[in-house]
Amino acid sequence: MQSQALNLKDGTNLDLASFSTTWLKSEPPCAASYLFPPSLPSHDTHLQNLHKSHPQIRDPRIFYLSRGMKIPCSFCTCFSATVEEQTKHEKPEEDNDGNFRIFTYRELYSATRGFHPSEKVGEGGFGSVYKGQLRDGSLVAVKVLSIELDSLRGEKEFVAELSTLANIKHQNLVILRGCCVEAAHRYIVYDYMENNSLRHTFLDSEQSRMRFSWEARRGVSIGVASVLAFLHEELKPHIVHRDIKSSNVLLDRNFTPKVSDFGLAKLLRDEKSYISTQVAGTLGYVAPDYASSGHLTRKSDVYSFGVLLLEIVSGQRVVDAHQVMERFIVERVWAAYEANDVLRMVDPVLNSNFPVEEAKRFLIVGLCCVQETARLRPRMPEVVDMLSNNFDIGDFSISRPGFVDDLRNARMRRQMNSSEESSATAATFGDSSGWSTSNLAR
Repeated sequence: MQSQALNLKDGTNLDLASFSTTWLKSEPPCAASYLFPPSLPSHDTHLQNLHKSHPQIRDPRIFYLSRGMKIPCSFCTCFSATVEEQTKHEKPEEDNDGNFRIFTYRELYSATRGFHPSEKVGEGGFGSVYKGQLRDGSLVAVKVLSIELDSLRGEKEFVAELSTLANIKHQNLVILRGCCVEAAHRYIVYDYMENNSLRHTFLDSEQSRMRFSWEARRGVSIGVASVLAFLHEELKPHIVHRDIKSSNVLLDRNFTPKVSDFGLAKLLRDEKSYISTQVAGTLGYVAPDYASSGHLTRKSDVYSFGVLLLEIVSGQRVVDAHQVMERFIVERVWAAYEANDVLRMVDPVLNSNFPVEEAKRFLIVGLCCVQETARLRPRMPEVVDMLSNNFDIGDFSISRPGFVDDLRNARMRRQMNSSEESSATAATFGDSSGWSTSNLAR
């Protein structure tokens, strides 16, 4: 076959004989993306406008290659079939129940206005979150995973795990809408929550805290406790959240709490049964036992919830950088408890408009959850019961809480200890592990 040259408007020269042969041997989406790379989002709008003005054209990209060009019939047939095949691949996919979708990068790029900084609504341990609006007008939250690609599961496993997580339903879980797995892109799409996170909406200022009555705080506390009890006890196998904190508790238009980022540890290539050389979590919320061993358990979540509960009742941040003494909320509440004056920790913006005994019970339940010894902490179903029902706290015994006071140093020392273990220069973890953890004993 004689070589036939095709000159495109941008000056590109294509050898049709060799190009069509190569194209037929390759996968259609790859060939089509050669001419129309998905990294050029500006093409989308232009192609849509062209389609409106020429509705008879099934795919507007044919327009460019057919007008003013004499193209061999075999090439046009090959091209048309390839574009049609690519269209199938670009169309968002859904699972059988229609809840979980595979989004294209172009969709998410367009929805977030090119991941514009003004659309950024949050940032967590797994990545940044952007507000987006899909073509049907629905709002979504797009999480851009910041984890290295090599650390994540392969594409099929990644999608399978997320699809499984999307089928986990609870009134206090954020709905997982889908994901994007094109090339190096790894994005997760959730329902958008109108009232942002508990950290942003509740703890932003004294004025924002005034919007949260005691009834609202009770509802948020029991809601989060209920969904953790569900993840820990009702699911088989159970899920440990590993990063419970105020910024991972989102609020819908009715201020119903919705926990996000659940199960994301399952996306990692090597979970090692929740044992990690780099402890994940946020300073103030990380359980000391998790910090000292690297072993994540359900009791680690219980500790984090206890900190969150103290935060909700008191209206105080977990870590107060302005405090020289008692920087951590567990320190401040424990000091009030020892002084037999725990009610002084109730948020003053409530102006005494709260049930005294219930507020006291919530604070004591919070202290139960943050005890340094993990086995002494209650299970989450027990926490739900204690928060929902009256129980006698008169003779309730609570041991001192523990906390991690330097997470950066803790992570470094944990990695050092792991290296020492692997080289057989150190054999045990424990008090000599070098972790910067504290007990509140005076």
